Amino acid sequence: METPRARSLTLMVPDWPGHRPGQHVDVRLTAEDGYRAERSYSIASPPEENPRVTITVERLDDGEVSPYLVDEVHGGDRLELRGPIGGYFVWEASMGGPLLLVGGGSGIVPLMAMLRHRRARASTVPTRLLYSSRSQDEVIYHNEFDDVAARETGLKVIYTLTRRQPSGWTGYGRRIDSDLLRDVAWPAQDRPLAYICGPTQFVETAATGLAALGYDPTLIKTERFGPTGGE
Repeated sequence: METPRARSLTLMVPDWPGHRPGQHVDVRLTAEDGYRAERSYSIASPPEENPRVTITVERLDDGEVSPYLVDEVHGGDRLELRGPIGGYFVWEASMGGPLLLVGGGSGIVPLMAMLRHRRARASTVPTRLLYSSRSQDEVIYHNEFDDVAARETGLKVIYTLTRRQPSGWTGYGRRIDSDLLRDVAWPAQDRPLAYICGPTQFVETAATGLAALGYDPTLIKTERFGPTGGE
């Protein structure tokens, strides 16, 4: 488990054609009566782990697919998978940087694929990750971030916790806004590549804020999901 509500599943896909960091897959479930439900999930693993494909799923209480994936799937179960899908919201080490990643909630997942790819390629592209979560116990990949931020050259991880901050918290404690972006984002004159993923309003706020800072809109890529998290 990544958090009390989020779980990573590593799937073995022998005929996997490979993917690019930032792409997603569709997972289809079929009930005994033939009813089918299908949802999209971002890939969290880097291409270098092919044919293993990892997705991270956050449980939505009213979801049709995520409760099963988080609470009921066991090792050896078979899932129906389609993908990889998407070619717009991708970053590869060869694209360079500086790189700014802005994630909200489970929107961190495709950004993690980019970071893991960066690590697999031993890339030193200057990278900043700004991750917004409601509380510390909802920070997905928290332990991994703590580890890589201390070891990897050129990577900085910045958190903001919007609802609850633990005692002694020294990070940000509010929703992302223009002032916060001005504090942590690369200067616009460096022409950074920016990737933003999260709930719709979060993405709109971050993209608008970066544009106001002078970011080239053609270098800002966004991926969003609805207020229910996509289900």
